[in-house]
Amino acid sequence: PDLVIDEVNTIPFFAKYYTSKKNILFVHQLCREIWFHQMFFPLNVIGYLLEPIYLWLLNDRKVITISESTKKDLMRFGFKRENISIISEGIEIEPVSSLENVKKSEKPSLLSFGSVRAMKRTLDIVKAFEIAKKEVPDLELVIAGDMSLDYAERVHKYIEGSRFASSITCLGKVDIVKKAELMSKAHILVSTSVKEGWCLVVTEAGSQGTLAVVYDADGLRDAVKDGLTGLVTGRNTPGGLSAQVVRALSDQVLYKKLQAGAWQWSKEITFYKAYESFKANIM
Repeated sequence: PDLVIDEVNTIPFFAKYYTSKKNILFVHQLCREIWFHQMFFPLNVIGYLLEPIYLWLLNDRKVITISESTKKDLMRFGFKRENISIISEGIEIEPVSSLENVKKSEKPSLLSFGSVRAMKRTLDIVKAFEIAKKEVPDLELVIAGDMSLDYAERVHKYIEGSRFASSITCLGKVDIVKKAELMSKAHILVSTSVKEGWCLVVTEAGSQGTLAVVYDADGLRDAVKDGLTGLVTGRNTPGGLSAQVVRALSDQVLYKKLQAGAWQWSKEITFYKAYESFKANIM
């Protein structure tokens, strides 16, 4: 090959040690605190302590990544700024042709989309929904994504005990057609991940005319231009998330501005742009 790309999905392949060909790293995100949300003791501690070591072994490589947050993370572990290139993400869902074609659900609705696991902090979304519903009585919540993990059982049990359980729908995994439909009908997509490389569902939702309200976390703050394409919470708590949800739903001028901003920006985030950036920076 002309180029070997070592794709780092938490653990690298260490390609530099067994290929003489030009090789680079492709890093969506570092794991860091995710170890303590997704792994049990002592593996979480071992993973957390080992990550800086294997990053140090690779910090002479050129890197491509997809967000400023990950770039800053890599620089903390010795990677040189000039060796890190940020390329665009891309989405498979075609953006709607016009916001006039977007038909929202009759009742105001929130959408949580993605696997229901600890690092996504789905329980925070449910709790934020409960708080917001006190101010927006007809508010509804839809949760879509893999619900096979133990954490999902905790979410289910919590929902069953909620006084607003009848306003919460859990769909499990859905196909791409249903995904686009859910994103189009929802009024707001919410995301509370501990860490992402780039929160792709934010961009996908924007392509369907739906703004996002997210926690101030790596990847989320990159996928949302606060006040322009969505809202980033001041506090990463259910109360902080709820306040921004209510703010967006109660101010139609702001809502329309954010909706249009999210839709327009989604049209710029393409695989073609990613490829052109990759060629310009790496090849």
